[in-house]
Amino acid sequence: MAFDINVIRSVYERMPERINAAREMVGRPLTLAEKILYNHLWDNPASRVFQRAADYVDFAPDRVAMQDATAQMALLQFMQAGKPKVAVPSTVHCDHLIVAQKGAKTDLDVANSDSKEVYDFLASVSNKYGIGFWKPGAGIIHQVVLENYAFPGGMMIGTDSHTVNAGGLGMVAIGVGGADACDVMAGLPWELKWPKLIGVKLTGKLNGWTAPKDVILKVAGLLTVKGGTGAIVEYFGEGATNMSCTGKGTICNMGAEIGATTSTFGYDEGMERYLRSTGRADVADLANGVKEHLTADDEVYANPENYFDEVIEIDLNTLEPHLNGPFTPDLATPISKMKEAAAANGWPTKIEVGLIGSCTNSSYEDISRAESLAKQVSEKNLKTKAEFTITPGSEQVRYTIERDGFLDTFDKIGAKVFANACGPCIGMWNRMGADKQEKNTIVHSFNRNFAKRADGNPNTFAFVASPELVTALAIAGDLTFNPLTDKLTNENGDEVMLDAPTGFELPTNGFAVEDAGFIAPAEDGSMVQVVVDPNSKRLQILSPFTAWEGTDLKGLRLLIKAKGKCTTDHISMAGPWLKFRGHLDNISDNMLIGAVNYFNEKTNEVKNQLTGQYGPVPHTQRAYKAAGIGSLVVGDENYGEGSSREHAAMEPRHLGVRAVLVKSFARIHETNLKKQGMLALTFADKNDYDKIMEDDSIDVIGLTEFVPGKSLNIVIKHADGSSDTIEVTHSYNEQQIEWFKEGGALNIIRKSAR
Repeated sequence: MAFDINVIRSVYERMPERINAAREMVGRPLTLAEKILYNHLWDNPASRVFQRAADYVDFAPDRVAMQDATAQMALLQFMQAGKPKVAVPSTVHCDHLIVAQKGAKTDLDVANSDSKEVYDFLASVSNKYGIGFWKPGAGIIHQVVLENYAFPGGMMIGTDSHTVNAGGLGMVAIGVGGADACDVMAGLPWELKWPKLIGVKLTGKLNGWTAPKDVILKVAGLLTVKGGTGAIVEYFGEGATNMSCTGKGTICNMGAEIGATTSTFGYDEGMERYLRSTGRADVADLANGVKEHLTADDEVYANPENYFDEVIEIDLNTLEPHLNGPFTPDLATPISKMKEAAAANGWPTKIEVGLIGSCTNSSYEDISRAESLAKQVSEKNLKTKAEFTITPGSEQVRYTIERDGFLDTFDKIGAKVFANACGPCIGMWNRMGADKQEKNTIVHSFNRNFAKRADGNPNTFAFVASPELVTALAIAGDLTFNPLTDKLTNENGDEVMLDAPTGFELPTNGFAVEDAGFIAPAEDGSMVQVVVDPNSKRLQILSPFTAWEGTDLKGLRLLIKAKGKCTTDHISMAGPWLKFRGHLDNISDNMLIGAVNYFNEKTNEVKNQLTGQYGPVPHTQRAYKAAGIGSLVVGDENYGEGSSREHAAMEPRHLGVRAVLVKSFARIHETNLKKQGMLALTFADKNDYDKIMEDDSIDVIGLTEFVPGKSLNIVIKHADGSSDTIEVTHSYNEQQIEWFKEGGALNIIRKSAR
């Protein structure tokens, strides 16, 4: 039986009445996304029609999911909220702190030793507050959620940007910061700007070498890393219903790379098969009873241009396998064009490592299709030219693929199996030789490929592809190899071609597992003690941020003017810094160390206006804080792209940055800044970015009349005595302005608890 079956039953019972009422009020057919949103309004029935990309709306999500790196800060905040138990079903998944190096067992043993303090903290907090706990080695949060918790028509939030993976089972699942999760766990409404809608019509059927991953790689190339910002992407058409549930999950998962609020698919037979295969026949039966409400109204898909803000059509019959990258997940190259593109751009073509797995592509189907290629190495007398690694998505998947002989096949070609965890995908990869920073190429089936992302080497050219294509390229060892047309020379000197991959949507003999890794919380956690050592280097009890002083902000110093792409990886790096995710002061020493300083083209080297000397960004900001001086960060387009990590907002807040001024924000990061009581501002005229000089002092004017929809002014005082006054805009509503005034949303929760 499924977890939380009563919650799911309740969602379905209220669905017909609420959706019918919403349809009548709106006066037209509804998309799937709209049905789920209206069914999860905090105040129901809906009293008005909401305007896309304009109205802030309160929702009541069905559950919260947290991974261990972000759960630390989320739960440290929840501990301050004064609540005895979480108000909605919630889980913690220990998947981020395991370093991939030698292999699954050894790496897991090391993590259990090195991170014991953090795991014990998370387990005890979970036990106390009624939160389900998935121990280290149980699997990657998004795969575990898909296998156990996701259900068609539901709404969930999660403290990881790839929470959107659950859209593969027909959810509206959205990545958020820990403060948002804290709100929902405390029983408060969750706020989201009513999203725009992008429809993607899939025609035909995937065949041969083309995989679900190629759909989202193609979409990323079309929409770019910010083309989905503020939108839900809804996939439909015969190509969607012809696709497996886990394939849909892959597409939704990487929707985070186009900035989408989330992505989703309508309920179909593929989802039903997956629910039954993963032991949730009861959910499938309930979903079948309301299936008309678990997809868009017929008219919507018949005439999508009338209901979506943008419509894209992709013919799966002609879709080519793609490789996206390097250094950005939206640089899409069909495999037939890679030889030409690599030559034109000077990309190194020798592949050093091929990596499959991660939360994006670690299903049974993914690994079975890759295994069909690995078998051909011995069958065709080939030799794998690159290193090859596999990261299973869950213990259930790992146990089943071992039972079915897949791991033996991979072992025969020299592959290394890492723990059921995030590993290289998030930079938790102790890759031998990476410190030499040599120029090299890797291919992987992950979702992101920013510079330094996987191994910390800025000269690693990482390309994203399907597990099938990654496996073929690892066998060939050549980025320009096209398995659809090219031959390989085997050990006998004969030319052979790889057969197209084949696999299994679901295991023929069903899934199996001995210990899935779940620990249920105590029925009554009131007697459970949560202890944090005051001398700990890994954990730190939070202190409230100070409230706004009630005046305009004057005399702010420019900390950094970031040039170009500045993701949350640049603002708060992962990798070795993950160990400090529960200690705000210690992790603040990585603040903005990856951002490129506009004025000297260097990372982690900015001018201290108090001394005139150049030094690390965190060190410079600590000097300003010690002197009682606030500062301002300036950024480029899509600032804060990438992970949902709220540390990228909390660190500047903790160290005394007062405002962030950019050309445009990524959605989650902008919200995280607001939640922490920061000013998130946008240039009214993007050309004003060029007016910011290295020695500037800055005043933010108009805060005493800070109201929704009204611009603020910034006075830029230059070192030569001249000044510029520019207009800056914001997207704060009345509630968010209160967060700013009170010093953060959590301060308001504390007040209400008292």
